[in-house]
Amino acid sequence: MSIKNAFKKLFTVEDEYEYEYVDEKNYPQNTAPVNGNDDENVVSLTSMSHPVSKVVLCEPSSYNEVQEIADHVVNRRSVVINLERVDHEQAKRIVDFLSGTVYAINGDIQKLGAQTFLCTPDNVEISGSITGKYSDADEFEREW
Repeated sequence: MSIKNAFKKLFTVEDEYEYEYVDEKNYPQNTAPVNGNDDENVVSLTSMSHPVSKVVLCEPSSYNEVQEIADHVVNRRSVVINLERVDHEQAKRIVDFLSGTVYAINGDIQKLGAQTFLCTPDNVEISGSITGKYSDADEFEREW
């Protein structure tokens, strides 16, 4: 394998869609002409399949797991990250790394709670916001 192919394979994002074959023999066909014209094309909507969007839940225990989380976002999956099991310094590093990742792919990162974040790729639109009171004693919240 050449170096060029290795870099191409490393930096290419592959869409992971699952396709389902639908046997159209079981569905009744509409043979009546639309508006009296026999030459118009009719597309069966039952043959169209929609790709499944995935949301990944992650609860890292150390900074070493951040690459796996970033790979999910790069592969166009939304990720909810719970940082309760990580100490404060590592949690800051994880958020910094993921912020750079979502910036690079034109995605978005939002804070859902005191130690919970949502990372989304550019194909996911987020509407609304979460507002909540966090305790002043929560050291993690004051840093963000």
